[in-house]
Amino acid sequence: MAVDYQSLAVRGVQALSPYQPGKPIEELARELGLEPSGIIKLASNENPLGPSEKALSAARNALSELCLYPDGNGFDLKRALSERYGVNPDQITLGNGSNDVLEVIARCFADSDAEVIYSQYAFAVYPLVTQAIGARGVSVPARDWGHDLEAMANAVTDRTRLVFVANPNNPTGTVHTADAIEAFLERIPERVLVVLDEAYCEYLTGDEYPDGVRLLSRFPNLIVCRTFSKAWGLAALRVGYSLSSPEIADILNRVRQPFNVDTVALSAATAVLSDEDYLVRSREVNAAGLIQLADGFDRLGLSYIPSVGNFIAVDVGEKAGAVYQSLLSQGVIVRPIGGYGMPGHLRVSVGLPEENARFLEALSTSLNESGQGV
Repeated sequence: MAVDYQSLAVRGVQALSPYQPGKPIEELARELGLEPSGIIKLASNENPLGPSEKALSAARNALSELCLYPDGNGFDLKRALSERYGVNPDQITLGNGSNDVLEVIARCFADSDAEVIYSQYAFAVYPLVTQAIGARGVSVPARDWGHDLEAMANAVTDRTRLVFVANPNNPTGTVHTADAIEAFLERIPERVLVVLDEAYCEYLTGDEYPDGVRLLSRFPNLIVCRTFSKAWGLAALRVGYSLSSPEIADILNRVRQPFNVDTVALSAATAVLSDEDYLVRSREVNAAGLIQLADGFDRLGLSYIPSVGNFIAVDVGEKAGAVYQSLLSQGVIVRPIGGYGMPGHLRVSVGLPEENARFLEALSTSLNESGQGV
């Protein structure tokens, strides 16, 4: 009799569905026989500027060391992060993308007896890692597409070990002010860890910037997670990190895989932190793109969720699946988010001006084909 390997997997894993990333350009080209150079991808919240020249130069220089293991402690990158954010190197945990850090946190602090709280419409990785370790996930209903922080604080019980808060939130683009985050943290017992996922924080400036790092000294149970994949333009290299108390970082670094960030990634990430001009351009292109997309949706009579990230979720109605497929046939890749409980929405990453314009034109065609055109 054949072995049922599904039954051998741990209980939490048996019921998991794999995370579905945005469709790659090469995959769509193969499926529909399209020319890859004619396809635009606005599906994965990537930086449309391409990588920083400083990052590219550092990556090239690191290639001669491919035969050697990376610096397992990431000394240079930790020093650069320490100087930028005013933290000590022993407060930093590096990850193979911030998803890696999120999983390590869950493995370190939650088990089958624990509860993990997150919001409805929040990043899909939170329930995935919770289920994988066998903990009980508690999804708190959203308010206006964003986190209901009061309800999340009220959901804490004696079994709660972790609370995930995405600020700004993916896929809705909503954000809470610094005051709201601080008030929320004041209500959470110190025995409960709060993971503040700030993957998109670099797109915020001035008074709208709810910087979690400044709260670390006041809240020892806070872990701030960030990434180089978005505003810093290094998605392919997979570099993320968390900032926390030294005590929490020590625990995370016991479980973190050795050499989990490679030499090329470490070098590029260290270099890009000094490229302030690149970060400014990323913000400027993104801010203009959000306005361009929102104006286009208004012209098409579509509702959307105002966003502060590098993406925007637009409601295209009950025929969202058909609209998505039509966009693909025109060589435009966006992200359906029915898996987030938002079946009528598509999430669209901000592209360059010409990419945004082409998407809006293709969207108009798709809506007309589905009978939803204005």
